[in-house]
Amino acid sequence: MEIYETESEIAKRKSWLLSLIVIVLVTIGVLIVLQVVALGVAPYLFNITIEEIMGLITGDYSPQNGRMAMFFVQGIGSGIGLWVAAYVIMHFIDKADLHWEVQFSRFNLVGAGLVLLVCLAGMLFNTLLIYFNSQLVLPEFMSGIESWMRDMETQTMELTKFLTDFQTIPELLTGLVVIGLLAGIGEEMFFRGLIQPKMHLYTGNAHAGVWVTAFIFSAIHLQFYGFLPRLFLGGMFGYLYYYSGSLTYPIIAHIANNSITVLMVYAANQGMIDFDLESTDTVSYPAALIGLLVLLAGIFYFKKINKPNGELEQGI
Repeated sequence: MEIYETESEIAKRKSWLLSLIVIVLVTIGVLIVLQVVALGVAPYLFNITIEEIMGLITGDYSPQNGRMAMFFVQGIGSGIGLWVAAYVIMHFIDKADLHWEVQFSRFNLVGAGLVLLVCLAGMLFNTLLIYFNSQLVLPEFMSGIESWMRDMETQTMELTKFLTDFQTIPELLTGLVVIGLLAGIGEEMFFRGLIQPKMHLYTGNAHAGVWVTAFIFSAIHLQFYGFLPRLFLGGMFGYLYYYSGSLTYPIIAHIANNSITVLMVYAANQGMIDFDLESTDTVSYPAALIGLLVLLAGIFYFKKINKPNGELEQGI
C-alpha cells in the first residue's frame, strides 16, 4: 500500500541497480554539502571553532557550547540531510508523486492512538533485543573485528551520553527537535517513503521490502551492538506504512520513540526516574512478553482498521 507513483525509466524494476547507485551517490552528496554548510555556520552561531567541533567527534567534550553546536551539525547534516536527499531523488530524478492528499486522508486519531500504543509496547519488547544484541560474541578468529566493533560502540555511546546530558530546558528542547522531530521526519521520508516502495518493487514481495529496508536502516547507523533493536524498529515502522499507506503513522511512531527516550534520559539526569541509557545487564522477560503481545494485538487491529478501500496503489 505504499504510494510512490512514477513513470521515470530510472525508477523501473529493470533499472533497479542504476536506481540504487543514484540514490547512494545523491544521498552522500547531499549529506556532505549540508554537513559542510553546518560546519561553516556553527562557529558563528555558537562561538566555537571547527577544530573544537571535530574534537567533539573524537571525544573532546570540553568546549562550552559543544553540545548545542553538535546538535546543530547533526540536525542539518543528518535529519534535514536525509529529508533533502529524499526530496531531490523523488522530485528531480524519479519524478515521483507520493499523493500526500491521499496519505493525509488516511490519517485518523484512532490510528494515531494505536501507533502510540504500538510504539510503547515496542519499546518494552525492544529491551529484550537490546539485551540479546549486547551479548554478541564473535568467534575467536574474528576477535580483532569484535574489538573494533566494541571500540566503535564505546565511542558512539560516549558521544550519545554527552549529547543527552541535558543541563537546561533549552538543551532538552533542542534535543527533542533534533533527535525526535528532525530525525523522525528525515529518516522516515528517506527509508519508508523512498527506499521501502523501491525494495517492495525490486523484490516483488511487500514483506521482503519492509525487512530489506529495515536492514539498511539499521546497518547505516553503524552501531553493531544496537543492530537488532534498530532492525526491529525499522520493521515496525515499515509495517505501519505498508498497512496504512500513510507515512504520517511511521513518522509519528519514530518521533514518539525518539522523544520518549530523550525525555526518559532527561528525567533520569534530574533524578526523577531510574534509567540508564548504557544498561544492558538485565531485562524483564515478563515486561518484554507483555510488550510483544500488546504490539502484535495493536498491529493486528491497526491493519484491520486500515484495510484497503479502492485506494491508490504504488505506481512504480
